[in-house]
Amino acid sequence: MSARVRSGADRLAAGLAHPLLEGRRIGLVTNPTGITADFRSTAEVCRGLASSRLIALFACEHGIHGQYQAGVKFEDERDAVLGLPVYSLYGRHKKPTPDMLVGLDTLVFDVQDLGMRFYTYVSTMLYIMEACAENGKSLLILDRPNPLGGIVCEGGLLQEGYESMVGAWSMPIRTGRTLGELARMVNDLKGLGCDLDVIPLEGWSRSMQYTDTGLPWMLPSPNMPTLETVRAYGGTCFFEGTNLSEGRGTTRPFEWIGAPWLDGARLSESMNKHRLPGVHVHPVYATPAFSKYQGELCGGVRLFITDPQRYESVNTGLLLLHEVNALYPQAFRWLAPPQEGSRYFIDLLTGGEEVRRSIASAAGLRDIQVSWGQDSAAWKELARPYLLYT
Repeated sequence: MSARVRSGADRLAAGLAHPLLEGRRIGLVTNPTGITADFRSTAEVCRGLASSRLIALFACEHGIHGQYQAGVKFEDERDAVLGLPVYSLYGRHKKPTPDMLVGLDTLVFDVQDLGMRFYTYVSTMLYIMEACAENGKSLLILDRPNPLGGIVCEGGLLQEGYESMVGAWSMPIRTGRTLGELARMVNDLKGLGCDLDVIPLEGWSRSMQYTDTGLPWMLPSPNMPTLETVRAYGGTCFFEGTNLSEGRGTTRPFEWIGAPWLDGARLSESMNKHRLPGVHVHPVYATPAFSKYQGELCGGVRLFITDPQRYESVNTGLLLLHEVNALYPQAFRWLAPPQEGSRYFIDLLTGGEEVRRSIASAAGLRDIQVSWGQDSAAWKELARPYLLYT
């Protein structure tokens, strides 16, 4: 495979030196996406650095080997091959504790993100930045492409009070930024004081989708197998907060949504009347093998993304929520908060109560689209000084 783009990990593997690594004891935050263009793991690369010593691994949601399903908490482990501790950042702790950081000088972060606020890896990165600042440690980001490119931003900004693992800071749903760019922005605007640096990509431009890079695509989590899934995820992830299946347990997670009471032909007809750019909505039946409606035949729709450059994932998701509300006002419902006094999950995903309270009406939908468009435009300007790529 001939790659047009070199990731931060590729540049490190090629011998790039960096002062945050020279003579340092390092911990690595990674998962199966931490690979070079020639399929070497970043753990292997870091283990082979002559001037550094790799002494610990850290795991985000889904585990160091991508072995855990969504939402599964896990404990610290030990890597049998490398003989190193693997500290869980998706269990009792969401950010490194002082004990985890004892003996470390620098944390290296190499994980493929999706460019979506509610994908938990970006939240984990922000919590790691806080921990490094609090404990006097350095953080080095090995940057990777935003798989959807770096031009389009979509969705409203996360409102204060709605921070969670699916949204740790005020950013739009579709960020249009790499993790390295986000880290620089958050460090400055939140005043974290993290000793941070980024090994940037080589050869990447903002107009590139992941398929343009020549880099191998490794699924970043069990239900994110393809780039088609990534493209759909920015809107269909909303259905995690509803009583519809978001496609977990089917062969098309996030590309398909459905429920036993849903008529896919009716919903697809309602959606296609909007003539949304870059997508066709088609009726498809499915029987999830796990998660919601396990073993039950469900009517539903699949999103066929016909033009990735024009497709608006977040706006499509909003219209899907609106049409399902309109067609099935008695059957549709939001998943209730897990405990009294906690937030609705849909509110955490969307960054506030506006969608849950207003999406059912045409006027409410329009108001959300307008306010979210304004938020995204403001975000692009705010983020401009922190861009690493053109």
